[in-house]
Amino acid sequence: MTRKNNLLLALSAASGLTLWGCATSKTTAPATTAVTPAAVNPTALANEAPVLKGVGLDMANADKSVAPCDNFFQYASGTWLKNNPIPAAESRWSSWNLLINQNEAVMRQILDDAAANRTATKGSNRQKVGDFYATAMDSAAIEAAGLKYLKPELDRIAAIKDLKGLQLNLNRHRELRTGSIFSLGVNQDRKKSTEYVVYMSQSGLSMPDRDYYLKDDARSKTVRAAYVTYLTNTFRQLGDNAATAQKNAATVLRLETRLAKASKDRVALRDPYANYNKMTVAQVSQQFPNLAVPNLLKQAGLASAKEIIVGQPEFMKEASAALKSEPLNDWKAYLRWHLVSSVTNALPKTYVEESFKFNQVLTGAKQQQPRWKRMLRATDGTLGEAFGQLYVDKAFTPATKQKALEMVNNIRESMGEHIQQSDWMSAATKEEALKKLNAFVVKIGYPDQWKDYSALTISRESYLKNVLTAREWETADYLKRYGGPVRRGDWGMTPPTVNAYYNSSLNEIVFPAGIMQPPFFDPKADDAVNYGGMGAVIGHEITHGFDDKGRQSDAEGNLRDWWTKEDTEKFTQRADMVGAQYDAFMPLDSVHVNGKLTMGENLADFGGLSLAYSALQKQLQKQYGSNPRPLYDGLTPEQRFFLSWAQIWRTNARPEYLRQQVLTDPHSPAQFRTNGPLMNMPEFYEAFGCKDDAKMVRAKNQRAKIW
Repeated sequence: MTRKNNLLLALSAASGLTLWGCATSKTTAPATTAVTPAAVNPTALANEAPVLKGVGLDMANADKSVAPCDNFFQYASGTWLKNNPIPAAESRWSSWNLLINQNEAVMRQILDDAAANRTATKGSNRQKVGDFYATAMDSAAIEAAGLKYLKPELDRIAAIKDLKGLQLNLNRHRELRTGSIFSLGVNQDRKKSTEYVVYMSQSGLSMPDRDYYLKDDARSKTVRAAYVTYLTNTFRQLGDNAATAQKNAATVLRLETRLAKASKDRVALRDPYANYNKMTVAQVSQQFPNLAVPNLLKQAGLASAKEIIVGQPEFMKEASAALKSEPLNDWKAYLRWHLVSSVTNALPKTYVEESFKFNQVLTGAKQQQPRWKRMLRATDGTLGEAFGQLYVDKAFTPATKQKALEMVNNIRESMGEHIQQSDWMSAATKEEALKKLNAFVVKIGYPDQWKDYSALTISRESYLKNVLTAREWETADYLKRYGGPVRRGDWGMTPPTVNAYYNSSLNEIVFPAGIMQPPFFDPKADDAVNYGGMGAVIGHEITHGFDDKGRQSDAEGNLRDWWTKEDTEKFTQRADMVGAQYDAFMPLDSVHVNGKLTMGENLADFGGLSLAYSALQKQLQKQYGSNPRPLYDGLTPEQRFFLSWAQIWRTNARPEYLRQQVLTDPHSPAQFRTNGPLMNMPEFYEAFGCKDDAKMVRAKNQRAKIW
């Protein structure tokens, strides 16, 4: 279990790459012919191109018994997949994990040094980072403290006497970000991006998705049974006797199931218009009287707010009704659970072990991650920009940032050309699209202005105390934005993060320092490898500005329909073709990818590859003109481009993880992120000499292309 983020609203307009979280499973395409790189495209050798030793790709990872045109995922990575079984502590294992492990080794050294430094200037980032990590790693102190630092919060819950007291406690849980019932926060107004507005949205579930509460298939029942065991054992650890613990576990499951039934599913949550319902505070108070919103706003320092964007009104109606109709003691059990489960890693190991047992059922992991990894990630998540300053000083160079900026400019130029050359988009819509593209803000590496942590006090007294204090501070930091100018320099990811994202409200693409490393970017590699890796990532994020969700925001980040009716219909027709293709993909028997849930990410993969390929061709033309292009390790630049793309996605995953991914993740499993776009690209067919009857080749009338 991970703590629920009540400030998820802050990234509600963002589309992250979340690359390393994606997975794959067994491949199904049979081996047909043995293929060597030189034999794939013999015409390339006829140009008398120089043959050089390459960097960034290792063909020893390929499975050359599989034809690249039958299953490129298996061809490119089959030997790697065979030789890299999933470690016991992981639910999947990929080239991403290798990079993350390398990155975390650097991060760990920084944290160890900071923790060992007892003389850092009080109030400095180094002191706060060092003290936070030191207390996080002090298992003996955590065991000795027990529930000492949580007792004041547990006592608050125990003291609740009536509905008003329950409402007051919900505000405290909002401050501590426990994920109780609903979330309230401050973010840009989706229709007026120059202003901040108060948002309310559904929350309150502990399992990863509403369907885990509602489905009756065998897998869902198994997860629910494990969840009840987790609940029961945790209540026992809190001091309940066996009968009371069982009763409280059943109560939490019942209340969360009621909330789940009222919750929108993940596909419905992707509709920005349906989840934008502006109401006055008076209307909110009238429609959801038991949420006590006016008092909540006052306690949050938002008394001046006159309007609220309610994401899911039907959920709020049900939550309001439930707060009054359900027994008070049931809600107290619910609040105890959400409080305790949100801080598991700061509690004695028996709590951690119960959490992991449930996580095993969800993901299939066999062992707990080592504590240093879990606490490193907690430090990054809590003090990301304080830690980030220490990280970039050690691990990120100005030269890397400059090279990334050059690639971004080249790929943005490529997108402009693709828009202008589009045969389905009208001149009026093209003009708006180019306006939006030219307004993109690019952030690379780390913030120009770092977050100010001066008001946050971190000490070596207690890890749990540090966690709770940091949550209060972060909640307040978000809320104080209300009424002020939009903080366009804010980042939604920390500098060490191996990921990237597009934020539609700020119309920005963001690439943290952590991702600017192999296999995405290697300063020693040829352009084909870097464009197939980092270039496709850049193109992916640019395309998010024009995917099925991103396209609904304009150049200023406002939710506005800037498309002609005809162009919208043409876009939807093309997007639906992509959706149907992914609906047909099956990572496991009887488990299908959800083409609607994964639509935005699939479109971004399609566009990202296409843009990066075009940018690479321009780069090669600039570099070599009409001269023969060198073959690195006997491979053409085009072949290396596609192999670099496949290298990013090589992944083994446990069946449990794949089932959870298909249900909850807007990203498709890795094998389909590799093969799905390529099956629609004539450039891929040409690079590998694919015949029309090859499994990776779609018929012309079945090929999807938007950008």
